[in-house]
Amino acid sequence: MMKQKLKVWEISLYALFGVILFLSKLLLDALPNVHLVGVLICIFTVVLRKKAIFPLYIFVLLCGIYGGFNLWWIPYLYIWLPPFLAVLLIPERTPEKIAVILYCAVCGLHGFLYGTLYAPFQAIAFGLDFKGTVAWIIAGLPFDIIHGISNTVLGIFIFPVSSALKKAISKFN
Repeated sequence: MMKQKLKVWEISLYALFGVILFLSKLLLDALPNVHLVGVLICIFTVVLRKKAIFPLYIFVLLCGIYGGFNLWWIPYLYIWLPPFLAVLLIPERTPEKIAVILYCAVCGLHGFLYGTLYAPFQAIAFGLDFKGTVAWIIAGLPFDIIHGISNTVLGIFIFPVSSALKKAISKFN
């Protein structure tokens, strides 16, 4: 089996999508835990499938360049993978009504669990025991609730935007 090489337009598209992820987060930074990153990761995964990993890690790299490659950045290496992997598990031919619900659920669940996903690194980096880790998670719950609700609401855009994006990209193939 021969591996396919990426086309120039694909590389450009992945870079553009990575920058869009980064700018969407940057533009909404004033709102605590309200952003389009989870939604966009889901959209790009619906459209690009496995190749959505490229814009995802361009985003992670840009966040490190912009904010500094410090301890906060290390969880970014894994924290954005759950919505990507979850969307990959949803079959491409899932009926629209079911897909909309599943995509919203994936986005919302990622938002609600964000602090819990971040916690293992916090525990290791700062020597937290189990009680300390649970306390850290509980302290972040108000932000995770905001994150989860906003992700769920914004998730309604995944299906229509990904459908339009699929049509636009198909013109390049």
